Amino acid sequence: MAAKKATHILADQDQVDAISKRIKRAQGQLGAVARMLEEGRNCDEIVIQMSAVSKAVNTAAFTLISASLKECLIEGKTNQDAVTERLQKLFLTLA
Repeated sequence: MAAKKATHILADQDQVDAISKRIKRAQGQLGAVARMLEEGRNCDEIVIQMSAVSKAVNTAAFTLISASLKECLIEGKTNQDAVTERLQKLFLTLA
């Protein structure tokens, strides 16, 4: 039988809402990038907007991981070490 993968689902609805809001904002910014390209805007403006999208997505990801890690540690799950290790690996994928 295969070993169960260490996972965590974020339970803090305030954090979920904040992350969702940030992702929706990034989605709007990405739409703006597409429009800017179609309109023939200059590269500087487009790259600045793309940077904003990237930062918004990365911040959402870091927030998700850190909130999950906090919950995992507070809950004291039996697989806490495995989940913590998995979340740390996710942090490193963003670095």
